[in-house]
Amino acid sequence: MFDFLPADVMPRPPKTDSRIAPLQQSPEFAAALRLVGQQPLVLNRLKDTLVLRRTFRGIPAAMVNRAHIAKPLRLLEMLQEEGLRRTPVILSPDNQVPELASLGAVPLMSPAKVALWDLNIDQETRRAALHQKWRNRLNHAEGQGLRITRQTMPTDPNHWLFTADALQQQANGYKSWPAALTLAYVKANPGKAKLFQAFEGKDPIAAVLILRHGAGATYHLSHATPRGKQLSAHNLLLWEAASWLSAKGCRQLDFGVINTEDAAGLARFKLGTGARLQALGGTWAYWPPARRLFRPLAALDRRMMAA
Repeated sequence: MFDFLPADVMPRPPKTDSRIAPLQQSPEFAAALRLVGQQPLVLNRLKDTLVLRRTFRGIPAAMVNRAHIAKPLRLLEMLQEEGLRRTPVILSPDNQVPELASLGAVPLMSPAKVALWDLNIDQETRRAALHQKWRNRLNHAEGQGLRITRQTMPTDPNHWLFTADALQQQANGYKSWPAALTLAYVKANPGKAKLFQAFEGKDPIAAVLILRHGAGATYHLSHATPRGKQLSAHNLLLWEAASWLSAKGCRQLDFGVINTEDAAGLARFKLGTGARLQALGGTWAYWPPARRLFRPLAALDRRMMAA
């Protein structure tokens, strides 16, 4: 039924309490950005915090996305030391940082939540943690004789998954990474972009692309055809991907932001794995020249940034 080789299965390392950096703060992501001509700023003295530089309507800005900010004042000081004294900064921390208000940052968006699936447990425990409907669909898919394959993502911009994802984005009104950046990730990080596909006979009916980074991984792209949905192929693909990642020592699969309003079905699918919700720190704007002016306003909006 599956063409995974026994040699792929390796013992997991012992559990550790070290924090797993999200994709947006990984060296692998920085390498992909450089390959497409972008030059992210890496704050080596602050646990390699990654800072992106963008231009919005001709105005240069800096972005710090999904960084764990333990010392917000130190971060803001280091940004100024790096020549960003008059540059607007968008901060979207991975953790709650209420101190940003007293430092003059202005809240823009209240905290979103991400779903994180713990893979550092044995397969039996992980399966028992599946929601009942999710487990039923997995059982259903396992009885369909589907063939599951795993390979490094081909560097083909016309791959059917890219085409299907582009149509999916257009139909549902959202934007993901451009295919060029995903392909740059594949090229810059050999073997770390894994494509899992489900076949009925010779026909691909579902696919999931997982990006590995450090001890973690991120659910990046996926698609299931109507036939794939009928056979619950997506559940089987994700289960097999998680099992392989866990066997390779990956401790966590990040599903990204959970949107229960605009993508309720996808949110239920991700949370059906037993993944836990984690609140992020909201989105803040910080502009050094106006920090004293904005400080009273930020203090009034602290409630907005509560998880």
